[in-house]
Amino acid sequence: MNWTIEGDLRSRGFAGEVGLLVASLDGEVLYRHAEDRGFPAASTIKVPLLIAALQRAQAGDLDLDGRVMMQDTDRVPGAGVLHELAGGLALTWRDVLTLMIVVSDNTATNLIIERLGLDPFNAWLRARGLRETRLVGKLQLPEHLRTEAQQRGERNVTSARDQAALLLGLVRGEVLDGEHTLLALEILKRQQLRDIIGRRVPRDEKGEALYAVASKSGELSGVHHDVGVLYTPRPLVVALLSQGGHDPREHPENRDVALLADALWPLLAQAGRAGRAGG
Repeated sequence: MNWTIEGDLRSRGFAGEVGLLVASLDGEVLYRHAEDRGFPAASTIKVPLLIAALQRAQAGDLDLDGRVMMQDTDRVPGAGVLHELAGGLALTWRDVLTLMIVVSDNTATNLIIERLGLDPFNAWLRARGLRETRLVGKLQLPEHLRTEAQQRGERNVTSARDQAALLLGLVRGEVLDGEHTLLALEILKRQQLRDIIGRRVPRDEKGEALYAVASKSGELSGVHHDVGVLYTPRPLVVALLSQGGHDPREHPENRDVALLADALWPLLAQAGRAGRAGG
């Protein structure tokens, strides 16, 4: 069904544009809006990186218990914790993948990009039919280390359709075997940022969310994304991307993310047969 979520958001005072795709696990599209529109990927690029790395592990090309040494020169600013720690830290690849998703660690992400390779990863995206998703380089690098594409001002990009298609393939066991599918979803369930999809999920009297969420958010200036699997009575794959918002990035009173969550949750409650909308 078509849904003018952008119009709804305009009425609430949101100035930006959105891409949305909500689907049930049998692949039925329940809500869509500009799902093929390209957006700066921000940290949602870490979802295909996670899955591609776990495919390598499944094939025996990446030992999740093997260790990689983080050097001082690997540390980059932005999200995460590794840039706060001294070089010489030996991490398992499982640790690196976990940090990349759970706290959106940019240093961990760059270690994964280095391990996968930029061109092979983009070839993997194309092979999966993810037409609007592309990685142009590592995250948060100083100017002299950026790729030519980054120096031209290009950014990593994605779409709601691509993110939803990848998550649907993951949760249906079409991308990874059972063991690695479970690992991917368990890591995504432990993401610590719950700004949009998880923001309005109803909670019990102890404050625990009634429905699990396996998700990855992403944020840049004016950009707020959240993609994931919502385990309502009818489980859903959700990809909401936005750009052109006004509130400063990571502002503690960020109004944009609240508006996005307020517009999204009634759709998810109805599509997921979740009963009342909660706060």
